[in-house]
Amino acid sequence: MKTARSCPHCGREVEFYRNPLPTVDVVIHVPGRGVVLVERANEPHGWALPGGFVDYGESCEAAALREAREETSLDVILTGLVGVYSDPLRDPRHHTLSVVYAAAAADPSRLKAGDDAAGVRIWPLDDLPSLAFDHARILEDYRRSLPGAAADLNRRHG
Repeated sequence: MKTARSCPHCGREVEFYRNPLPTVDVVIHVPGRGVVLVERANEPHGWALPGGFVDYGESCEAAALREAREETSLDVILTGLVGVYSDPLRDPRHHTLSVVYAAAAADPSRLKAGDDAAGVRIWPLDDLPSLAFDHARILEDYRRSLPGAAADLNRRHG
């Protein structure tokens, strides 16, 4: 959405764009154990995927690697794209657009809460806590994308 504002320095009209804020989230899967979630230190509190805002001049991939390291102390390898989530109500603070990556930890034993995280833990996909934002939906989409997920769903509902 484009609007106009007056420049505070010269008074001329300046175009102002109000766009969604770009973010990234990372599903770090630890085989046999589950996914890494961080307990948010800032509002909104709760458990969430590691992630955050993309800095100006930074690629989404670089932001995902940085956010994973900052919040979990893990170096990760991005293994795929889970999806893009853009519901205007997904974040109560702003309209955000999140590019969500799947990742593997190079060394899961280094897991430790970092920046913006009050805690960090590996949770089994079938026993997740209540999640912030739309992260329950993201993890359901991720779970359905895993090998054997379609056969498992058919067994349970067939």
